[in-house]
Amino acid sequence: MTQPVKSSTKPPPDTNASSSNDGGSRIEGPLTTRDGKITVAQGVVQKIAGMACREISGVHAMGGGATRAFGAIRERIPGSTGPNVAQGVGVEVGETQAAIDLDIVVEYGVSIADLGQSIQRNVKQAVERMTALEVVEVNISVADVHLPTDDADNSNQESRVS
Repeated sequence: MTQPVKSSTKPPPDTNASSSNDGGSRIEGPLTTRDGKITVAQGVVQKIAGMACREISGVHAMGGGATRAFGAIRERIPGSTGPNVAQGVGVEVGETQAAIDLDIVVEYGVSIADLGQSIQRNVKQAVERMTALEVVEVNISVADVHLPTDDADNSNQESRVS
């Protein structure tokens, strides 16, 4: 008499499992898959954060005084690439997370607390949406306040002396 064939007690391999062929466990996520690893350069995160910050009304400029002065000179050089969107943005990028520091100049009359929260929300959403990195913090440093008189052209004023 023949005995029935027993099926293997080992379950079939799961095609969605997140393990590597070497027996070690490899966590899969949006930037690490079975097909390979995706890395996002620091400069990419800087540009995304800079653009997202500039989208918020009330941000006049980005960067400290010396940085803005150097940027203004650089923009006037023929053949330059134009404004540096990463100016005033510092980032630290890991494998799955990013931390962002922003130096901004605000328009006079704008609530700095409300502006800061709007910037934090917009920058975090933009970076996370585009890179799949988790943004752990967005720190904002207000370097200056732009006054309406700062834009006045001194050549239009009448001279007090003749």
